[in-house]
Amino acid sequence: MISIDLIRNDPDQVRQGLAARGEDDPLDQILELDIKRRSAVTERDDLRGERNRVSGEIGKARKLGQDPAPEIVQEMRQVGDRISALEQQERVLQEQINEILLGLPNLPLPRVPKGDGEEDNIVARSWGEIPTLDFTPVPHWDLGENLGLIDFQRGVKVAGSRFFTMTGMGAKLNRALISWMLDLHSSEHGYTEVTLPLMVKKESMLGSGNLPKFADNLYHDDEDDLWLIPTAEVPITNLHRDEILSASQLPLKYVAHTPCFRREKAAAGRDTRGIKRVHQFDKVEMYQLVTPETSEDELEKLLDNAEDVCRRLELPYRVLQLCTGDLGFASAMTYDIEVWAAGCEEWLEVSSCSNCTDFQARRTSLRYRPDNSQNQGSRPQLVHTLNGSGLALPRVIIAILENYQQKDGSVVIPQVLRPYTGFDVIPA
Repeated sequence: MISIDLIRNDPDQVRQGLAARGEDDPLDQILELDIKRRSAVTERDDLRGERNRVSGEIGKARKLGQDPAPEIVQEMRQVGDRISALEQQERVLQEQINEILLGLPNLPLPRVPKGDGEEDNIVARSWGEIPTLDFTPVPHWDLGENLGLIDFQRGVKVAGSRFFTMTGMGAKLNRALISWMLDLHSSEHGYTEVTLPLMVKKESMLGSGNLPKFADNLYHDDEDDLWLIPTAEVPITNLHRDEILSASQLPLKYVAHTPCFRREKAAAGRDTRGIKRVHQFDKVEMYQLVTPETSEDELEKLLDNAEDVCRRLELPYRVLQLCTGDLGFASAMTYDIEVWAAGCEEWLEVSSCSNCTDFQARRTSLRYRPDNSQNQGSRPQLVHTLNGSGLALPRVIIAILENYQQKDGSVVIPQVLRPYTGFDVIPA
């Protein structure tokens, strides 16, 4: 959530940031409501002070055996009624302000390139050579079925369109990737592995920035008012909500594997074949809580952690820096990693690494106490939050199947995964 103090003190900066994202500007409405709210607070506080003063005088008089004048008692009742009305007015105005603020995206950092959409994203770098195959590569939807790895028909029979099942070596490859990525991030990249709830309260979705903006893309249990998570980012964001951490605890680095549930609403015919865009998929998620002054450097390190997965799998990839018009709702800066898939002959996004600055921390009241906390007047500050896929599995599996396929229809397993799969090749 954008700081109301920033809107008051530097509305032009906020307007420019929203304009760069192609967002409407509701600041005049926010500022008008805020003036009314603060006016109600001022009057309420003044009346409370007056009531306390008169109550003190009445108390002194009663100690002397004197009863207060009836008109004073009546006046204080009216003051009390007015205070209650002002408190209610403040609550209503604050709710109206929060409703608008919760619908506003994060502001882009200054070094995010300007642009209207994905066509304006910048290729920051690339790694590896696109494989040259001496045969016509088969797309994963055919390859997976030919090898008995992916069963689309039974997935549809069980759950409907955009669901699939994996069998035998396909299921083992999926499990091997999860275990290997968790081990890599926890043993070499310094993350602590966590196991998380897959359903969360409304407050958790609000804290991460998924509600109210994306309610239509989420799965919801109406009876218990619980939401299926679209990514592990949601529960991790809320692990330390309403807490004040010490500076010595930061950075906190978490990694988790969860299924992810999303009501994909792509245009008809777009990415509908295969497992590129589905309603349920596995993902390994990296997440960091850091101090504000380190967040931009820590994003680069988190990005390298995600790239390391691609390098060790020997999958050609490129890194895109997203422009202002293509940033996610909570993000102030994002890099996407795309791997090449030889059968589809396209780049597939497997990771999105973002710095959300204090946007989520403000929603969750997640703060830390700086090292100089012994100094008089020091106050807790909001942490910055980072998140990144490390990686999303369906598309990694696509890239492995399509890039490592052989002329005879078999698929070679990347070297780093063989201790986890227990086999070197998926035979034709």
